[in-house]
Amino acid sequence: MKANSTKATPWNVLRKATAVTFTTALLVGGGLQASAAGAGHDAKDHNDSYGVSHITRYDMKKIPQQQQSDQFKVPQFDESKIKNIASAQGKDKDGNTIDLDVWDSWPLQNADGTVAEYKGYEIVFALAGDPKDADDTSVYMFYKKKGDNNIDNWKNAGRVFKDSDKFANPNDPFLKDQTQEWSGSATLTNDGKVRLFYTDYSGKNYGKQTLTTAQVNVTQPDSSTLKITGVDDHKSIFDGDGKIYQNVQQYIDEGAYDSGDNHTLRDPHYVEDNGHKYLVFEANTGTEDGYQGEESLYNRAYYGGNNPFFQSEKKSLLEGPNKAKAEKANGALGIIELNDDYSLKKVMKPLITSNTVTDEIERANIFKKDGKWYLFTDSRGAKMTIDGVDEKDVYMLGYVSNSLTGKYKPLNGTGLVLNMNLDPNDKTFTYSHFAIPQANSDNLVVTSYMTNRGFFKDHKSTFAPSFLVKLDGDKTSVVKNSILEQGQLTEDK
Repeated sequence: MKANSTKATPWNVLRKATAVTFTTALLVGGGLQASAAGAGHDAKDHNDSYGVSHITRYDMKKIPQQQQSDQFKVPQFDESKIKNIASAQGKDKDGNTIDLDVWDSWPLQNADGTVAEYKGYEIVFALAGDPKDADDTSVYMFYKKKGDNNIDNWKNAGRVFKDSDKFANPNDPFLKDQTQEWSGSATLTNDGKVRLFYTDYSGKNYGKQTLTTAQVNVTQPDSSTLKITGVDDHKSIFDGDGKIYQNVQQYIDEGAYDSGDNHTLRDPHYVEDNGHKYLVFEANTGTEDGYQGEESLYNRAYYGGNNPFFQSEKKSLLEGPNKAKAEKANGALGIIELNDDYSLKKVMKPLITSNTVTDEIERANIFKKDGKWYLFTDSRGAKMTIDGVDEKDVYMLGYVSNSLTGKYKPLNGTGLVLNMNLDPNDKTFTYSHFAIPQANSDNLVVTSYMTNRGFFKDHKSTFAPSFLVKLDGDKTSVVKNSILEQGQLTEDK
């Protein structure tokens, strides 16, 4: 479905209205200069929030100075102590046993976001693959006994899906074209089942991404082993409606790979509220809630601050090197409601968007704690359009609300929770930070992966050491000297 270019956008409406006003002023004589130019506004200016929260330029421009504080810095890790995940082995395309890179990971969680215990084990799903083959990206399942936090205790149950699983549901319109499996979340259901949500990626269709789910059947053949015995109810859920969330056809119509656009619809994160099931995910806005394009640069809602800031920042953006990137920037953390069988029930407005700031806000992560909803996302400075943000900057941003659907306000005044600034060639480079709430603590355990994929012969992408972030209402801070074991999920020693 192509975006409807004939639909009047808010600034088009405003421009027409302003034109009528100008014409009237000219007719009565001499009013144009005083009423328009004197006000310092452009005819395209408008202020439309679309009823959602925004990551504003005003807040983001304060982050480069704010991130200098130790309160927000990802701890430095001792490179000499970092280990590969010994059990992370698989097969290359020729059938040879190889050591795998392991990057984005997520724990099996209870509905409230705390780490679930499955028959005495903690389970982590992670993306893993051949370091020499970037297209080899699959979901694996790792597990360890609860409390056995040393990285050497992680065992590998192997790939969740067999190659044939994507063909098992002949009525599914998307699974058959899957070429990679991307990240998501997992929940332990009320009846003790493991329900996985992940991103179906299709390299056959311009990087099409579809939110997808399956029940993972896990058994315990002996006291020290978990085994995947197959999957059930493997199905697609949502691939964008075009109106609220951009779909791949709109991306193709924009020019696809040659457009400079960055289409996203991934990282489904499961959450429950008052008996209802939801997925929160990374996406881009559609045609009815602030689509990409030059007109977005005239929307004051995306800027924040006062009108002089808006006018100055708009001028700088329109005349500066980031204009083209900002026009395409319409990242969103979206939400859909699910039926009890995990099929799509309702498409809802985004929880927050990043129009003009960045096209990519990843690893959607949300939970309720102490009566408030906390929303986190990861983003890279290299994808941002904010002066002072370095290409090496990696961020976790966070927001808080009194209700699931918002309004969301930035934590720490700007949204900054974590900053990491290392050369990607550094072995202790971390990304994909994920905050896990603890049952009886104000601390969050933050996991991530360390070492970029395929960069080193002997050092693989691996679980990074976890660490603690203290949560205090609308403020956070990295807890000093709180480095835990690689991949540790709870703060219990």
